[in-house]
Amino acid sequence: MKYISTRGEAPKLTFEEAMMTGLARDGGLYVPETVPTLTQNQIAAMAGQSYEEIAFTVMRPFIGDTFTDDEFRGLIGAAYADFNHAARAPLKQLDNNHFLLELFHGPTLAFKDFAMQLIGQMFQASLTRSGKRITIVGATSGDTGSAAIEAFRGLSNVDVFILFPDGRVSDVQRRQMTTPSESNVHALALDGDFDDCQAALKDMFNDFEFRDGVNLAGVNSINWGRVLAQVVYFFSSAVALGAPHRKVSFTVPTGNFGDIFAGYIAKKMGLPIEQLVIATNQNDILHRTLETGAQVKEGVTPSISPSMDIQVSSNFERALFDAYGRDGAVVAEQMEELKDNGAFTISQGAIEMLRDTFDSGRASEDETYATIKSELTRSGELLCPHSAVAVKVADEHQGPTPMITLATAHPAKFPAAVEKATGQHPPLPPHMADLFDKPERMTQVPNDLAALQSLIKERLNT
Repeated sequence: MKYISTRGEAPKLTFEEAMMTGLARDGGLYVPETVPTLTQNQIAAMAGQSYEEIAFTVMRPFIGDTFTDDEFRGLIGAAYADFNHAARAPLKQLDNNHFLLELFHGPTLAFKDFAMQLIGQMFQASLTRSGKRITIVGATSGDTGSAAIEAFRGLSNVDVFILFPDGRVSDVQRRQMTTPSESNVHALALDGDFDDCQAALKDMFNDFEFRDGVNLAGVNSINWGRVLAQVVYFFSSAVALGAPHRKVSFTVPTGNFGDIFAGYIAKKMGLPIEQLVIATNQNDILHRTLETGAQVKEGVTPSISPSMDIQVSSNFERALFDAYGRDGAVVAEQMEELKDNGAFTISQGAIEMLRDTFDSGRASEDETYATIKSELTRSGELLCPHSAVAVKVADEHQGPTPMITLATAHPAKFPAAVEKATGQHPPLPPHMADLFDKPERMTQVPNDLAALQSLIKERLNT
């Protein structure tokens, strides 16, 4: 199994190399050269299996000879051992033919744990084997950062620097990043929005002298390993509702496009998915792109669903690559247009492919509050704002096919919004009950690449 860049210029890599590299050296994102498929019998055999068994079947074809079967099974087992639900990703029924996939039972209460806990195990195994030390720099709109810190805190061969937009994450999200006491963890509050954090991260990867000097590695959703781990719960939930013998649909709240792209990979692998519905908040660049055929940045408006407060959806490049028949030169040109002009227009053939593959919708702030309140009355389920955005959009796309809506975070991560909508203050689970009693450690940093690089080098040398 080899991996190629969406911009066509970087060398092909193995799974291990692509995982450890993150962003390709031509600025593109790594994708499998070919997507392996599973037979109907292989998918049907997942019925009744544990989440870990399904994960092995789904991911094994992608990893080549990076790990032996026994090694990989061990890494998967260790990744999900601390989840607080035996099913790992349980389904709850909201209404006739509408199901909620709860992805918040991991250690940081968000769907990012499914990928980050496994990435942490795989990185550690690879680094132990090679004897190398790496520097992880991540950008987060809220959940990736805490999941990465949880996965890598205390490891002797990894330093972790997480950039988050100062004042634009919830108090719980911030404290999950700033209260760990391990010396290899560095929480950096950047003066800007998430797109600024993400741009700084990409600029660091594209500065090869800095990148090679600190052995930079990335765990954002630009990392193929992140996307791969998220493919699994599309299979586990679909099989629970009768796949492959009947079709299912999914609605995914997304800003950076990684989670919905994982669903797209599941479909390419043979999972019978009828609809893949993108749910956006008021920062609706993905919805507007599908509607208009042009991607145009309009600035970020802070919302109660901050993990979707994004205008540069990195993983959309992966979908665009397929939409253009895997023509890396065209993708590189369009990404350059977006960087220089804040916009690009998608060709007729490419936008038709994307519209055939994805549906979309949006929810305003008022609609998000209303959905949190109404869903508590309708089904007794308390939703976080991101999950509420998805439920609202899913209801608009509901048909005869079972709809699975992804609940990406625990409501306790966004208590102010949930309490405003319902009058109920969602408590943190027992293992986090002391979160607001712990001292915070963070560094406020300017939106300046040279200053960030200098700070990272300084920390690494102390």
